[in-house]
Amino acid sequence: MQAMTYTKDGYSQMSPLSEERKTKFAAAPSLGEAIEPGKQYQAVFETSKGRIVMDLFPDDAPETVNSFVYLIRHHYYDGIVFHRVIQDFMAQTGDPSGTGAGGPGYQFGDEFSSRRHDKKGVLSMANRGPGTNGSQFFITFGPTPHLDGKHTVFGEVVEGQDVLDKLTRIQPGYPGTPDKIEKAYVMEKS
Repeated sequence: MQAMTYTKDGYSQMSPLSEERKTKFAAAPSLGEAIEPGKQYQAVFETSKGRIVMDLFPDDAPETVNSFVYLIRHHYYDGIVFHRVIQDFMAQTGDPSGTGAGGPGYQFGDEFSSRRHDKKGVLSMANRGPGTNGSQFFITFGPTPHLDGKHTVFGEVVEGQDVLDKLTRIQPGYPGTPDKIEKAYVMEKS
């Protein structure tokens, strides 16, 4: 039986920035509003199919990780579905409407680094073109090099690869019941 809350030696769970779930914001958070430079972070999703733990890359994508952690700490991702899950490609989530068209009310720029979409479990921002990152992201099911230089890589799955395999393959507007992120939280290395 899996523990209710993930624990890891040397890490502690970050406190929320709000008690109530918030899904709309006037502007992107300032760098440092959710994370501290030089620290290490993990994001944890308790999903309807199991736990997914991801190492985040704040040194490579500081604005992206700051925004992602900011949204998690406002309970933004709690209850959100994996609205687009494509066999041998990726699982996409992060839209409160569940349609693939929603976001947090702000956008921010791309942050490309030497990180690549070169394996299963890469965490990357979904977008509609350059500089249109918001809250939607995806996790790859294998190498997807055609996404390099188009989508910001900001983390990778370190536990729960098997959970990715269990996610229901689905697309918006098609029949089926999507899996969801029941609760999201962030761990900070002490």
